Amino acid sequence: MTALLTVRGVKTFYGRVIALKGVDLDVNDGEIVTLIGANGAGKSTLMMTICGNPRAREGTITFAGQDITNLPTHEIARLKLAQSPEGRRIFSRMTVLENLQMGAMVSDEANFAGDLERMLTLFPRLKQRIDQRGGTLSGGEQQMLAIARALMARPRLLLLDEPSLGLAPLIVKQIFEAIKTLNKLDGLTVFLVEQNAYHALKLAHRGYVMVNGLITLSGTGKELLQRPEIKQAYLEGGA
Repeated sequence: MTALLTVRGVKTFYGRVIALKGVDLDVNDGEIVTLIGANGAGKSTLMMTICGNPRAREGTITFAGQDITNLPTHEIARLKLAQSPEGRRIFSRMTVLENLQMGAMVSDEANFAGDLERMLTLFPRLKQRIDQRGGTLSGGEQQMLAIARALMARPRLLLLDEPSLGLAPLIVKQIFEAIKTLNKLDGLTVFLVEQNAYHALKLAHRGYVMVNGLITLSGTGKELLQRPEIKQAYLEGGA
């Protein structure tokens, strides 16, 4: 398989505090790869570092064969790498439609109508809320909108940061089903940071475990689900 995203020896700092201590990982074309770990392990920092904010102080990040380590965030987005950030961060004063238009800004205008139709089919709730302001949506609807907005950019790689955070189990199931569908039907590559280790590892082809800014374990989703230390740390009582 061809690596679409390669992270090698990446170190990221907040002031003098080192958040990532030399991270190595790969996301291959067409895969769903998940990164699990406790709160504060550095998972979201890695996501943001891939997108150029904060910058990696050491190491390299390569996307589709191009070194993106020092590229500005807007240039990285143009390369067809889209992020649905932690905490959703939709444009709360804009309508659902306007949020989706913002997501499509790096895509060809000719694709807009077809892409919009696809998103509203994937997330029917958004179709019912199309003229509603983002801030008035429920948490689950806002999460669907954040993912749909990222997908409007037609990314080759979708970075999903904590999509299930604070959501009801039924909504979580819908969101994970949508990710699975996009991967299966469109071949979309997904890099997923997720606190719900059980759901994430069941969905993913491969997974990595992060502890204190370092990758400590990797394997297929199935392998990691079976490991006693994973069960003990992340799954018992959590599944």
